[in-house]
Amino acid sequence: MFTLVRRKVRTAALALSTAATLLVGATAASGSPADPGAPVKQGPTSVAYVEVNNNSMLNVGKYTLANGGGNVFDVAVIFAANINYDTGTDKAYLYFNDNVRRVLDNVATQIRPLQQKGIKVLLSVLGNHQGAGFANFPSEQAASAFAKQLSDAVAEYGLDGIDFDDEYAEYGTNGTAQPNDSSFVHLVTALRANMPDKIISLYNIGPAAARLSYGGVDISSDFDYAWNPYYGTWQVPGIALPKSRLSPAAVEIGRTSRGTSADLARRTVDEGYGVYLTYNLDGSDRSADVSAFTRELYGSDAVYTP
Repeated sequence: MFTLVRRKVRTAALALSTAATLLVGATAASGSPADPGAPVKQGPTSVAYVEVNNNSMLNVGKYTLANGGGNVFDVAVIFAANINYDTGTDKAYLYFNDNVRRVLDNVATQIRPLQQKGIKVLLSVLGNHQGAGFANFPSEQAASAFAKQLSDAVAEYGLDGIDFDDEYAEYGTNGTAQPNDSSFVHLVTALRANMPDKIISLYNIGPAAARLSYGGVDISSDFDYAWNPYYGTWQVPGIALPKSRLSPAAVEIGRTSRGTSADLARRTVDEGYGVYLTYNLDGSDRSADVSAFTRELYGSDAVYTP
């Protein structure tokens, strides 16, 4: 995967939502339980994407709430694995660049510490300019085969789920097909069957996100979460999920202004949404940026512990 600078212009007022319930008291996928004595917060689920080409996943676990000590972030997303295309076999395959591979090969030190704190860890999957995408599998069998690669990776590395981001596929490259209506439906249906108790999330962008039903099957309810892909904005994802599973707010930490982050967090609470999306958490002390939204979401400043 190329090093990407994403081009997206991407308190306890809520009781524990259905989405948040997925995160509380769960057992880490490795079989090591989350610390039963860890503080539990109430409020929206906070999500942090981490560009592992440049930053450590462990950054997600360095933020707690000053009031109560709970984790600021509930979900950490490894950004990103890729869907690549093999021109010899004309098949899509799951690809890990060196940086993603390093995280996965070192789960004991890069992922388990987060899970032991109760933070879920997802693997985001992204197009890679090769023509392969979630929306152009030529058959149900091909979609199911890729779904198995995804669920096998979740099982092998003890992850908590998969995040779909249908960007940079460049449909048509290498003689690949344009998006079709059945592909993503078959893919998500098979993945949900393979991992009924894991998280599947949707970065609400691209041809796949616009093709959630086919042949009488609607996969909307197969997603645990969906979020706005445009940082610094408010946009309700167009998917039939309850508000508790949606993030209309999206911020890029360090680039979205603190005022905007606070406004979007306040609106999240006021309008009853259950998720708040952040991107590009780095290794700096970002407690001032993070506190801008935690005050509105949880009634507390954020504390950074190196």
